[in-house]
Amino acid sequence: MAEIRLENVSKSFGSVSVISNISLTVNAGELMVFLGPSGSGKSTLLRMIAGLETIDSGSLTIGGIRSEALPPGHRNVAMVFQNYALYPHMSVRDNMAFGLENIGLPAAEIETRVLMAARMLEMENLLSRKPAQLSGGQRQRVAIGRAIVKEPKAFLFDEPLSNLDAALRVRTRVELAQLHQRMKSTMIYVTHDQTEAMTLADRIVVLNQCKIEQIGTPMEVYLKPASRFVAGFIGSPGMNFLSVDVIRPGRTPIRFGNGFELEIEAPVPAPGRFDLGIRPESVRIMTGEIDPSRPSIEAQVGVVEQLGERTLAYCTLEDGSQLIAQDAGRSEVRPGDRVRVGLDPLAVHLFDADGKSYQAI
Repeated sequence: MAEIRLENVSKSFGSVSVISNISLTVNAGELMVFLGPSGSGKSTLLRMIAGLETIDSGSLTIGGIRSEALPPGHRNVAMVFQNYALYPHMSVRDNMAFGLENIGLPAAEIETRVLMAARMLEMENLLSRKPAQLSGGQRQRVAIGRAIVKEPKAFLFDEPLSNLDAALRVRTRVELAQLHQRMKSTMIYVTHDQTEAMTLADRIVVLNQCKIEQIGTPMEVYLKPASRFVAGFIGSPGMNFLSVDVIRPGRTPIRFGNGFELEIEAPVPAPGRFDLGIRPESVRIMTGEIDPSRPSIEAQVGVVEQLGERTLAYCTLEDGSQLIAQDAGRSEVRPGDRVRVGLDPLAVHLFDADGKSYQAI
């Protein structure tokens, strides 16, 4: 395993900038996830580390060795693609061994590495099969095994689960997490799926419009988003946003469009117009006798999603604002109901016009 360091790295295709002055460090043994929407630059960044794209400016260090000018084969990293790229006429064993044979490793060493990888991935009984005889998940394991046998300094995964169905993605995601725990190798994983990022990552790099929005652990980016973009992108469903007026900084009421006021303490620099952000689990349908000491607001329920362990109610406030609230799994809330929803004042974020976050304290 090896540390990977990027310093002031940029990349353009003609006049279009796709990576803009990015610096980050992937710690040795860490599983870091690059997360962002299509076009955010995450796959390009990964391909630059692999050597499949050139670096226009800045430096790349892998395991203490300056690597931005090295050809891909000399960087000692292994990449697993969304497309499995297996040779259809070869067995699983031969697919995994092919790269090692090309560099002239002794046959005994190749066999040892292939068997070790097969045991690690629980596919010893598949070694004689051809790719056409395998399921999608098994083919992906072969592609991962082909990377493992190289014994690289780092593994690079470019949306490896995108071609799998939902149930298989969950199962393979768990297998990848277990693999990292066993190998303790440096891994970088690219995805647009925030569930994959939250469940796999030691740390997440959230990318947007060619720049880093935030780097942090899964719960840091979920609970303390650095920007409105991160708040809306992380979470399913995403964070609620409502336009509010901050009356004065410090311990202060914030005023909604319908005049409702909620007192919070947030480190905003000055009064003014802000976007209030609050996650659905911090907006609760209130039942029984209403407690006047708890801040709540009236809303009308539109769509109701019953998800088993919880119920999501898509509500409309008096001023027309939309708000997603959460209720118990066995909720009795129905479309058309008028309800009161309680907002947790300690779970509120405020975002200014530039998208900067100010969290309630």
